[in-house]
Amino acid sequence: MAIPVIDLFAGPGGLGEGFSALTTEAGSRAFRLALSVEKDEVACRTLRLRAISRQLKSNGASGLYFSLLRGEISRQEFDLHPLVKHVSDEATAEVMNAELGHADPSALDARIRKALGHAADWVLIGGPPCQAYSLPGRSRRTNDATFESDEKHFLYREYLRIIRSHVPPVFIMENVKGLLSSRHAGSRMFDRILRDLSSPSAHLEYEIRSLVVKDAGFGLKPEDFIIESERYGVPQRRHRLILFGVRSDLSFRDHQLLEPARQKVGVSEVLSGMPAIRSRLSRIPDSPEAWHAVVEGAAAALRGWGHPAERRVAAAMKAAARAASATSGTGGSFVSSAATARGMSASLKHWILDPQLGGVIQHEAKSHMSGDLARYLFAACFAQELGVSPKLADFPAALLPDHANAINTAGGLIPFSDRFRVQVACEPGSTVVSHIAKDGHYYIHCDPAQCRSLSVREAARIQTFPDDYFFEGNKTQQYVQVGNAVPPLLATQIARSVGGLLGNADSHATKHRSAKETRAVA
Repeated sequence: MAIPVIDLFAGPGGLGEGFSALTTEAGSRAFRLALSVEKDEVACRTLRLRAISRQLKSNGASGLYFSLLRGEISRQEFDLHPLVKHVSDEATAEVMNAELGHADPSALDARIRKALGHAADWVLIGGPPCQAYSLPGRSRRTNDATFESDEKHFLYREYLRIIRSHVPPVFIMENVKGLLSSRHAGSRMFDRILRDLSSPSAHLEYEIRSLVVKDAGFGLKPEDFIIESERYGVPQRRHRLILFGVRSDLSFRDHQLLEPARQKVGVSEVLSGMPAIRSRLSRIPDSPEAWHAVVEGAAAALRGWGHPAERRVAAAMKAAARAASATSGTGGSFVSSAATARGMSASLKHWILDPQLGGVIQHEAKSHMSGDLARYLFAACFAQELGVSPKLADFPAALLPDHANAINTAGGLIPFSDRFRVQVACEPGSTVVSHIAKDGHYYIHCDPAQCRSLSVREAARIQTFPDDYFFEGNKTQQYVQVGNAVPPLLATQIARSVGGLLGNADSHATKHRSAKETRAVA
């Protein structure tokens, strides 16, 4: 019997996707998403569609979902199809559009009780919004008099209320690393949260465990709760605080720590097999010819640069411009391609790809100004040749942006020196955050010939969402959802540890494919 999962502050469902992908030795699901609670209506639409896709797969009708993704049928035709209508009620019941802290607690409690039924074993997961704890968020509000009273400091109390009211056997709480240094009214928020979660009420206690460090009897340090995603097969340097709460009556049960991967996964590996697309031009008429002319002329900006690698980078830029002539498409909602991905490991292929899809979805380039295209080309070639993303101090004068923060005055440091950040091919990517929706400069593609920032699908791959995971909304909303998520591949490893403690999981995750389908991907 699958263990029910209640997901609070669910976002687009990264944490829940990881739990739902784990199987038992018999091949059935170890966990089932009983209820996902999320305030953003667009993310709720994403959660509902994903729930429908799971229902269709379990009914042997996943082909209908893939027809929708490929654009072979309209959304209206999909929604009105008898098979979709048959599973829609259950999928809708799995998602609750509500803002914790403002929603009626009794209504939420009723939905949780209904979702759990009579299950004794279940899991509470989720992460309260992190803006009040994140370092960038705190930096932006240094002089904000309302920061101390921001309710986001205490949204964890909504999570705590659910624990008090429903007493889950175990829980997983996720948040940003910045929580460790966050203070409110002079006291550390982490200490307060840890104390409250350890003893939610007078007769309820939890042991707060780490998933990566064993308590040897001397207690755990705050940093022991940090999980560095790149150590566990995620192609991204995403460091997050994960608290594993185990109810005191179950504290005699042990759990397995996450097992580090044999080697780190680079960006080029997880993007392997993605169709090459070019960036679009903004503010001037766009065409393949106009775009290529901008790319071809970019190397001229290196004249007089004087850097030891000038010749190498200039040669790389010219080679990339020649290679770029073969790329004319800018992508789209579905781009047909063979699911080969030869540069990707078999296990990552199995997790990311699905042979039924026949291409990639939501893979469309952003538009960039011609000046930024030259900077992207330079930065990507610099990273290709030197193995690191350049700082602004490395840029030729002709490519420096016309911005006060790009100028080194009086010998001081240049603010935002990594304004243009390339995802280095052989290294895990930088942390994908919701800001990717506004600023592509921090997410430059490692292939210079494509000369652009990451598409929604590429960002989703770096976050380890399977290729058939569809994000609802416009492009900005899709980027925000991807950036707000927990990497599903990491989440399924967390689920394996939780399932082992509860006695309902084996050693692998699956996408619920047949053996024939799995061989086709490999």
